[in-house]
Amino acid sequence: QVHLVESGGGSMQAGGSLRLSCAASEYTVKNYCMGWYRQRPGRISEALAAIDVDGRSSYADSIKGRFTISKDIPERTLYLQMDSLKPEDASVYYCAADYRPPGAAVCDVFGVEHLGYRGQGVQVTVSA
Repeated sequence: QVHLVESGGGSMQAGGSLRLSCAASEYTVKNYCMGWYRQRPGRISEALAAIDVDGRSSYADSIKGRFTISKDIPERTLYLQMDSLKPEDASVYYCAADYRPPGAAVCDVFGVEHLGYRGQGVQVTVSA
């Protein structure tokens, strides 16, 4: 069972920064494809970023250059550093993870919202 717990959400003014954290087991952070996506009420999920087991990352164009995904295996945590926040970044943010066997589909931002495990989500509010 993969257990993911997000934290770090809250309210911020436009232009500010927030860092989201996703706590997991060390095994998960080390061996799973992980990523972040967000979902606003009444809208489809939007994949944001992914990081593979070797630390290679990929991003959606909408947040490229403003958000950074990273992971700390000893700390058992996945991060999403969000800078230059915009009002349209307000959403519920989810951490997601899944195992990718060797030779299986690559770990890429496309499809992050369909990874097998996700956390409970964390609210981010951005005021103009």
